[in-house]
Amino acid sequence: MLFSYLEERFGIHEQTFVDFDLFSKRKSWWLLRKTANAYLPVRLKVSQVGLRAFDKVGKYLKPTTRMIQLFGHHATRGVHQVDESGLQRLSRGESLEIDGLIDEGFVILRLREQVLGLGLLAQGKITSRIRKYELNQISLS
Repeated sequence: MLFSYLEERFGIHEQTFVDFDLFSKRKSWWLLRKTANAYLPVRLKVSQVGLRAFDKVGKYLKPTTRMIQLFGHHATRGVHQVDESGLQRLSRGESLEIDGLIDEGFVILRLREQVLGLGLLAQGKITSRIRKYELNQISLS
């Protein structure tokens, strides 16, 4: 279900995650690379493992920023190219108005070839879902 969402929304093929397992806890899912050397005892209660990959936010399934930064370069759709002025607007908490063919929902934000993270597209406007601190750390050179 989770990987099929990535394929449907962003064009990131499910096959990309064949070497990973998912673990869930409450409203989050964690991604862990499969290994033949890791045996989890049945009675072991895991509190946290791997990379937090998805969160359930209201009725939406939201990939985490780290997940998108690591795998977003595989995306073939649902991507919005941001230029330097757009990045500055997002870092000030402003939205970006777009005229595009992207369906409403989460979009991958990319500056040139660098995957920044996610934005939310609603009513023709994208708002950032990336921490302001992280946006301010992005190099424009």
